[in-house]
Amino acid sequence: MADKPSTVKVTIDGTELEVPPGTLVIRAAEQIGVVVPRFCDHRLLDPLGACRQCLVEVEGQRKPLTACTTTVTDGMVVKTQQTSEVARAGKESNLEFLLINHPLDCPMCDKGGECPLQDQTLAHGPGETRFVETKRRYEKPIKISETVLLDRERCVLCARCTRFSSEVAGDPFIELFERGALEQVAIFEDEPYDSYYSGNVVQICPVGALTSPSYRFQARPFDLVSTEGICNHCAAGCNLRIDSRRGLVTRQLAVDNDEVNEAWNCDRGRYGFAYAQDPERVLVPSVNDGGRLRTASWSEALRRAADGIRAARGKGVGVLVGGHLTDQDAYALQKLARVTFGSNNVDARAWPEGEADAAVLARVAGRPGPTYADLEAAAAVVVVDLDPHEESPILFLRLRKAALRKGVPVVTVGPRAGRLAVFATVVPTLPGGEADALAAVGRGEGDGGRVVAGARGRGGAARPGTRKGPVVVLAGWRAGANGALQAAARLADGLGGRLAWVPRRAGDRGALDVGARPGLLPGGRGVADPAARAELAEAWRLSEGLPEAPGLDGPAMVRAAAAGELGMLLLAGVDLVRDYGPRELAERALANAFVVAVDHAVNDTTRHADVLLPGVVHAETQGTFTDWEGRVQRQRPAVPVGGAAQTVWELADQLSVKLKVDLGLASWGQVAAETERFRVAPEAGAQVARPDPEPAGRPGPEAGGGEAAPPGSTEGADGPEDGLALVTYPLLLDGASMLARAADLNRASAAAFCEVHPDDAGRLGLADGGRATLDFGAGGGGEPRIAELPVRVSAAVAPGCVFVPANQPDLALGALLGPAPAPRVAVRAVEEAAA
Repeated sequence: MADKPSTVKVTIDGTELEVPPGTLVIRAAEQIGVVVPRFCDHRLLDPLGACRQCLVEVEGQRKPLTACTTTVTDGMVVKTQQTSEVARAGKESNLEFLLINHPLDCPMCDKGGECPLQDQTLAHGPGETRFVETKRRYEKPIKISETVLLDRERCVLCARCTRFSSEVAGDPFIELFERGALEQVAIFEDEPYDSYYSGNVVQICPVGALTSPSYRFQARPFDLVSTEGICNHCAAGCNLRIDSRRGLVTRQLAVDNDEVNEAWNCDRGRYGFAYAQDPERVLVPSVNDGGRLRTASWSEALRRAADGIRAARGKGVGVLVGGHLTDQDAYALQKLARVTFGSNNVDARAWPEGEADAAVLARVAGRPGPTYADLEAAAAVVVVDLDPHEESPILFLRLRKAALRKGVPVVTVGPRAGRLAVFATVVPTLPGGEADALAAVGRGEGDGGRVVAGARGRGGAARPGTRKGPVVVLAGWRAGANGALQAAARLADGLGGRLAWVPRRAGDRGALDVGARPGLLPGGRGVADPAARAELAEAWRLSEGLPEAPGLDGPAMVRAAAAGELGMLLLAGVDLVRDYGPRELAERALANAFVVAVDHAVNDTTRHADVLLPGVVHAETQGTFTDWEGRVQRQRPAVPVGGAAQTVWELADQLSVKLKVDLGLASWGQVAAETERFRVAPEAGAQVARPDPEPAGRPGPEAGGGEAAPPGSTEGADGPEDGLALVTYPLLLDGASMLARAADLNRASAAAFCEVHPDDAGRLGLADGGRATLDFGAGGGGEPRIAELPVRVSAAVAPGCVFVPANQPDLALGALLGPAPAPRVAVRAVEEAAA
């Protein structure tokens, strides 16, 4: 049988070119610079041919064809509007029909100035209308969600919004209703448009039918200054266009980058920028005077900070690095700690992490990992302790695309699968049971193991005709607290696959690479490695060596400060009370230590600082962010710096100068060059920590440990028999300070709730939509910690577990319980509690 041709020849407007078979005419034309007008077509959505604006003439065909649905064939001759009167007339007539009922409100429409309908009417439309009847009118605007308003009379029925929602996001809450002249976009009465990706339908709408409340009537495109940047919320690395007017950010849009976010972003990244416009923003330095903060000059504030650090050195100092700082900020802070303070007490984590799991991250630091593209070509993807829909939304979209469009098997292991349960094979476990479950997957046992083994084929190789990529293991940031990260690395090694660590915040991966960890130097080299210390000391031109003892991690520093064992805390973009609870512990740490805080916000932490220094916000930042892949991307300032604020790396250098130590980071060029030089891991062959054959204290079946405890088992758990294992992590839309003043998102944020498996709901008498009391145990002072919450019943939660969001506006559970919450929670229906 003859092989199929790899290319076909097509002639477009007299130019012959070769393209792969199956290429759409509209895409082939783009390759030679011919733009065929369109409304419904989008390169990342399935072809539809709804708007009829892309009509072209094809020789041999009786009628014009739509270029967005017609694939090229060998020898095809196509004429576009540039060379064909038929195609030109078709576009003009189609525009005349579209404008029959379209309102002439361009001067007040938010799309004015960047509207494809405006542009195409000017280029291809009729000069005047023949329609003199009254235009169709609808009530306007209709609020279809907190972030989307609908003006139905402007809609041209291109179906971009409905196709994005169903094909890409998997949120089919918006649809076309009615038929013929009555057809319109709408939502179901009993299902609001509840999507984390709703802002994308506003951006891809080719007219002003869908608009954003936060941008409505705020600016015109010609008023705006646009700067490309990187989202600083999660670790997905989405590319943004930051639009500003008169020095203030007015909106953020997704920028096309097929290697990362394609053309999409989530609503948090799109609308979560208003916090920078808080009228109480910290714009000048302050010092604590008699228990109250007062304004101070930079020289006084830095002098007070230096004096406090000198006085505290006897007890030790600690540096806590915020999760939304640039790579350069994190690098400068770890250098400040090690060179100026002489301590490895520097950390960017607010969560506990085992030594073995921390060692695994040395394999990740400074090295490129699997990419988004690798997910779509993988033999299988195993997701461990990660809810990407809540914690890395663009990663969720790429996993969904890999599973549903590319046929990649996805297995998720952990106590809560979230929306991965829609298309993934779920391996439910209790918290702490992930290591055993992953071992079973590696042995090919259970549903997850059979899926992975089947994808790889017998003998460990990919089956002929299937994708050739290796298995990719995605381990979430929570995996480091329970041994799952080490088990994930062991699984990746055993399958010949690749391991990726997916942190929660935009700055976490960069902080790991540049050594903002108590046991790691830049590039993932261990603090205990004499050669690594000597090499770095020589490069930094230090007369004395670097400290060799591993420092305290973040939670340990807070505990030490609360006990009076650590004399000083430097908080850079860290809200100690909210991020390092429980609250009473954080407040004791703030009271007992000398605190220097660098922040843009006034909160419960900065109010207690001895010195408060103003930091820049995201749109004012210059630096780089590293996403979960290890991809380094540049962020440029979009607006002028507010007040007297400075970047963290500038403050670190100035503070060090006050302490008579020159860090050599006085300019952007210096800090950028050092960061890039030292963040890279050692060459291949250098000694890197490998996972142990079996988790410490967790014998495998061969060692007599038997099978893993079944999901839902309470064997070995502390607490009451009817207690459930607590699972908690932040939702995408929560009570974070970076969502302050984002009114649309705040209204869309859910109230706190508890989510249980149907089996547990039946056993405990809980009903979906009912209420339950949760007893989290006594606090540090013996006080009870009880909450009454609405109940959700979902099979996405493992049996024996209860999920409660960590940081909702009405219940900051993380601040209440701290980074290591009680393992068991007593859950009772409200009726039972009342009785």
